[in-house]
Amino acid sequence: MRLHGYESRPAMHWKPFSADKVECGLCPRHCRPNNGQMGYCGVRGAVNGALHTFNHGLSLPVAEEYIETEAVVHFSPGARILSLGNIGCMMTCVFCQNWETSQISHLDERHIRRYTPQEIVNLCLENGITTISWTYNDPVVWHEFVIETSKLAQKSGLRTVYKSAFYIEEAPVDELIECIDIFSLSLKSVSDEFYRKSTNARLAPILSRIEQVARSNRHLEISYLMIPGLNDSRDDVRNMITWVLAHLGDQVPLHLVAFHPAYKYTGVQRTELGTLIEARNMASDMGIRHVYLGNTQQTGANDTICTGCGATLVRRYGLISRPEQINEDGSCSNCGVQSPVKLPLAGFEQWQQPDSSADFKQSLEFHWHSEAQSVHVVRTKGIAPDRLRLRPLGEHPLVERSMPSGLDRFIVSRQSDNDRGVVISWDSDNQYKIMPLLDRAHYPVASIAAATE
Repeated sequence: MRLHGYESRPAMHWKPFSADKVECGLCPRHCRPNNGQMGYCGVRGAVNGALHTFNHGLSLPVAEEYIETEAVVHFSPGARILSLGNIGCMMTCVFCQNWETSQISHLDERHIRRYTPQEIVNLCLENGITTISWTYNDPVVWHEFVIETSKLAQKSGLRTVYKSAFYIEEAPVDELIECIDIFSLSLKSVSDEFYRKSTNARLAPILSRIEQVARSNRHLEISYLMIPGLNDSRDDVRNMITWVLAHLGDQVPLHLVAFHPAYKYTGVQRTELGTLIEARNMASDMGIRHVYLGNTQQTGANDTICTGCGATLVRRYGLISRPEQINEDGSCSNCGVQSPVKLPLAGFEQWQQPDSSADFKQSLEFHWHSEAQSVHVVRTKGIAPDRLRLRPLGEHPLVERSMPSGLDRFIVSRQSDNDRGVVISWDSDNQYKIMPLLDRAHYPVASIAAATE
């Protein structure tokens, strides 16, 4: 049995159920496929009386992004990460932001590449990237590859981020805690009815697994995607905040995230900024100490503020972070009070301004607009290393960066209200495409096939 021509390999977390069935124990569904059949996720199935995984190493093309892309603000702000997303999912959210890859029935195999764990680690080491992020559709169904690669990354001095809706069982989470440094977990509601109707999952296992991570020594941040008409009422938000305070405490960073219409839930508008601000005020009033607004470009909405003197420790605009009054140990440089930010200066790089007289052969231009405040710059033709120039249309200086072989996609994000867009220039025969991101969790794939034909 093959998935899109790729061979399977033995999976973890299963047991025999009958003569011709196995029972998967990775997520709370406990699927029982017959030999030759897949489970609910579409990437784990029964082969000759054993459970196999069919997506080991199968990934979307890796992307270089910022750690803020994963709703992580209290760990190495500004750090470059290598983001990886696979295929399949243990849930079917009607509002899925990455349904083209999470739902196997919609998958275009031309989007898939195959990587080995060592290749992923090497890409980080060769490009000075310190962190691997398991993200996009959901890493739960990629468990074997995530564990294998994360352990290898640890040995190489790299860190890992796990961005997930976390519909998973206890034993796999114990394995993740051993090799994942940062958990960015999505709590979509504290209503079981919401989960059953809108995601085809159940609430209780998710809450238990989030608490399991909270009891560990791993870094944890929580996201709440505010979906108009589904989970954005005052009662919905209040109930979520009450649970977070009771079970995770007042120090966990809480991200209130704007939604963009997607998949089967398109008859609404994007989440209004006023809705996010009202929810943030409620969370602050109820006692959450660190509340951030996701998928917004509002100045001041995501700054980390010193609890001692009110100084700005880290200033943020969208996905762009800049250190201000913060020391290397995370303390406030104004009053000395310790902040919760770990490795606050490790992620920031000093860019050198390039020689503006150099002539570049080709260029692409993109203007920021209400639907897209970030883009992926994607190499669509050619494999030779490149030097690219990024010229913001506004007050920010131009910079240059390399595009090495093996890394064909990186993020560029709006930096301020005065930043109107960006011009990407290069001097090789390689070809590039600019692909808008509809939100920070989005991986655009719709145009890949056309761009590569």
